[in-house]
Amino acid sequence: MLLLVCAAGCAGPLITMMSAAAALGSGSDSAAEDHISGAAVGIPERMLAAYTNAATGDTDVVPKCRGMRWQILAGIARIESNHATGHSISAGGNITPHILGPVLNGSGAGGNTTAFPDTDGGRWDGDSRYERAVGPFQFLPETFRSYGKDGNKDKVVDPHNADDAALAAAVYLCGQGRNLGDKRQLKKAVFAYNHSDAYVEDVLGWIERYDTAAQKPDLVEATGKARTVLTAALKQKGVPYSWGGGSTHGPTTGVCCSPGGQDGRIVYGFDCSGLTLYAFAQAGVTLPRTAAAQASVGKRIPASAGFKALKPGDLVFYGYIPTSNSTIHHVGIYLGNGQMINAARPDTKVRVDSVTSMSDYAGGARIL
Repeated sequence: MLLLVCAAGCAGPLITMMSAAAALGSGSDSAAEDHISGAAVGIPERMLAAYTNAATGDTDVVPKCRGMRWQILAGIARIESNHATGHSISAGGNITPHILGPVLNGSGAGGNTTAFPDTDGGRWDGDSRYERAVGPFQFLPETFRSYGKDGNKDKVVDPHNADDAALAAAVYLCGQGRNLGDKRQLKKAVFAYNHSDAYVEDVLGWIERYDTAAQKPDLVEATGKARTVLTAALKQKGVPYSWGGGSTHGPTTGVCCSPGGQDGRIVYGFDCSGLTLYAFAQAGVTLPRTAAAQASVGKRIPASAGFKALKPGDLVFYGYIPTSNSTIHHVGIYLGNGQMINAARPDTKVRVDSVTSMSDYAGGARIL
């Protein structure tokens, strides 16, 4: 919320997830970006479109702003509303049901200790006594009236519309004309959005992850069998996650059921270790079926060595106890440049993620 204006297999959850700079207002900083799918970065397509449109929006909105890009807006929205996940988003960007923060009545609920009397007559927040933060970017109504813009050009300015809210956030972050390509100024902008150093670090972490995920994998450092493995895995991008799915021959239906309840028997695709099993098989290497078992193959790279010890083609592991292979719950394949290809979890597709997309890094293994 804007504090400037107010006071066993591959089922481990992504604790902390998942570019060319496109200027909002300065054509000289703009750079064309290849389209990236929302699935590749774990963002609903319609929300990603809103962020992209806002980041490359009307040059008359904030003429002096430089360095705005969709990753910055995505970093804010990930913390504020998890990209409106669980809500419906219409083609025009309208979000239902509305995303509402706690009632700011000073009760302490949701961390609020100061009462903020209503300013919009309940128009946007449904409360005629007190304020509530509204929409995917959690604006207070009073703040949105100052910064809200008609992002989708429907002649209505609404904080519950993805395009309007994203453009309002871009305008707010730009201030009087910040250069958001400068990390120092970017930090100031995020701090202005929420006066919390921890919040700033969280948002910057997400921006970095989205930057990494948006980069095209560069296999220049991968040679021989490692290149074969990575090429095979990358060709599976977009294939659905299936609990227990995948074999040496490709995607398959899986088994029932994941900790989250996915019945793999009705999904044709890969789980994390199924994808690694398949990709390495294309290079003539047979791996065990589970992530925990795969951690015992090849030369083990300890978590203490850090991500920089990884080379393209290495397996990347995540586990509850980094030194215990039996606790490994997820595996990916390292691409280089801080990226991995993996089948992340149920209800996602095979995609490229930052290796920092999960918090419990457990090292890697060099098979080739």
